Amino acid sequence: MSGTLLVVATPIGNLDDLSPRAAAVLRDADLVLAEDTRRTGRLLAHVGSTVSQWSLHEHNERAQLDAVLARLRNGARIALVSDAGTPAVSDPGARLLAACAASGIRIEPIPGPSAALAALVASGFATDRVAFDGFLPRKGRARREQLDVLAAERRTVVLFVAPHRAATDLRDLAVACGEHRPAVVCRELTKLHEEVLRGTLGELAERAEDGLRGELTVVVAGVVTTVEELDDETLVARVAAEVADGASRRDAIQRIAQATGTPKRRVYQAVVDAGI
Repeated sequence: MSGTLLVVATPIGNLDDLSPRAAAVLRDADLVLAEDTRRTGRLLAHVGSTVSQWSLHEHNERAQLDAVLARLRNGARIALVSDAGTPAVSDPGARLLAACAASGIRIEPIPGPSAALAALVASGFATDRVAFDGFLPRKGRARREQLDVLAAERRTVVLFVAPHRAATDLRDLAVACGEHRPAVVCRELTKLHEEVLRGTLGELAERAEDGLRGELTVVVAGVVTTVEELDDETLVARVAAEVADGASRRDAIQRIAQATGTPKRRVYQAVVDAGI
């Protein structure tokens, strides 16, 4: 009989947020897979666990798969943890979870702390339809395309931001989504210096220029648009006016799509067909 992979959510700052069930799993498992064994070692000591650890992080996850799967097939109960929050959510573990699912190995979630959900409820923005977008791509076409997607997103968006990239990410979000889009930066959630910064993307980008330390989660309000039923000729004329005012064709298309609630692809095609 195969074993079980227990996916254990761990505190994002405050150790008191670890559930009694999670603590029991960490004491009773046959093995703990940890993103950072030193950090997890402190958590295991906190709950009185002497379970052995294996390192499993973004650089060795693929190499560790066969050994972990072999132990699971032999009946082991293995706990998967990341440094904070729920494993595999912008953290290592996704490959292992997919491999277990494909192999018919039981996956048992042990729910608990989540920076994304904590920031969402702290934001005060709509929570009925939400998009979690992890970390933005660092550069190039992938980054530009993702920013374009977020600019038109009507759902509340939750992102993770590295402290050393906060100023750049917030500035690029402000450029893509508009300086006045409401947003929140949650810093050091559940910790002693927890802080929730509210404002527009432009204001928060300016605030980040002075530096933001600690773990950061950003929540951006969804775009509110009044959909206009416009023909292609009108869309092209609006794009042409933006270009005449100095905007690039790409930026003009994005602005008109966002302002009118028209799919960006349709605006782009109309402009191409018009030869602009």
